[in-house]
Amino acid sequence: MQRSRLWSSALATVAGTIATVLTCSPVRAAQQSLHLTVNLSGYASSVVAQAQPGVPHVLYANTAAGKMSQSAQEFEMRGGGSGNSSGDWQEQHKGTRYPGTLEYHGGQTIQTATQYLIYVDTTPNASCSSKASIASCWGDPAGFLRDLGSSQMIHITDQYVNSQDGDRYRVYPKPIMVSVPGLPPGTPLSDGDMQQIVYTVTSAFGLPTGFHAIYNIFLSPGQDECQFSGTCYSPDNANSFKYCAYHNATQFPNSAVAIYTVEPYQDVSGCSVRPNTGNGQLVDSTNSVLSHETFETITDPNTVGAWPTGWWNEEDNGVFGQEIGDECSFLAVNPPPPAVPGPTTTVYFDPSRVQLNGNAYWIQPEYNNAAHACTTHPGGGDG
Repeated sequence: MQRSRLWSSALATVAGTIATVLTCSPVRAAQQSLHLTVNLSGYASSVVAQAQPGVPHVLYANTAAGKMSQSAQEFEMRGGGSGNSSGDWQEQHKGTRYPGTLEYHGGQTIQTATQYLIYVDTTPNASCSSKASIASCWGDPAGFLRDLGSSQMIHITDQYVNSQDGDRYRVYPKPIMVSVPGLPPGTPLSDGDMQQIVYTVTSAFGLPTGFHAIYNIFLSPGQDECQFSGTCYSPDNANSFKYCAYHNATQFPNSAVAIYTVEPYQDVSGCSVRPNTGNGQLVDSTNSVLSHETFETITDPNTVGAWPTGWWNEEDNGVFGQEIGDECSFLAVNPPPPAVPGPTTTVYFDPSRVQLNGNAYWIQPEYNNAAHACTTHPGGGDG
């Protein structure tokens, strides 16, 4: 994609909508948070209105609405019916075919990147707006991503991005705390709002866009988010509660491409991992979904346009259109069969225990073409 310099006036204009707090000595700067206030009706909204938005790739919720939406998307992507696999021609001369194999579609992957963590608080009392409250609201996503980037598990992506380098996915040392004031209670945010937040953050702090920067946006507990009416992260509304998280890309009018993920609060029924994992449901639910979105963003980041162009499954075998994480989002049902289905049945994500950089985490595995299986280690097995 073509890129040009940022508009010279953009930073000055955006700065008028932001309150920025940066009061720390150079020695302590790396340990301090970046703070800003975002006005969703400010200048950034006009920029996003002219952007070329991507097609969000969602992690469907374990809800009736989520399962129905997932089936509808698979039907639509296949072209309206079964037997229409666009990938059949690639495999027609192969005697052995693996149903989970991810195919490459000619687009961008992410060989190296810095991950930026944005924590968004929309509550009137700003209960999640300080660095100290990250642990109570989300756990330690930055620590998890640092351990993942230093682990063997991240090298599952080597085969997809054509790189074996270590320490190629780093974490920006400063958490970015964003306050969105004036949002009426019960008002969902939108994907356009997420793009505004990314645009404002990058403009205010001079942070990069492009395929070497991933912005992970965490929403405070109780905050809904909708792709459009009826398709939402909405634990308070079962009829529209269709997804848990997603990753996306957008191209702003100045040609800058922004890569981002959105993780609403995950410790809710429909998105959480099963009970009694080692770090607790809050931490492990957050980390498992974050790892899902991280691996998918690395291997299939460019969704600007109608079709993703990285790695995904194009065989018409029940997992059509799924990415590296989708194929391995295993589920646990409580109570287990034969007691289900029943009025108290709950479906959880069922993670695997894995050691990352010497620390134990409970997260989902990822699809490994080399092993023809879901693994937590590049060589196969559980690591």
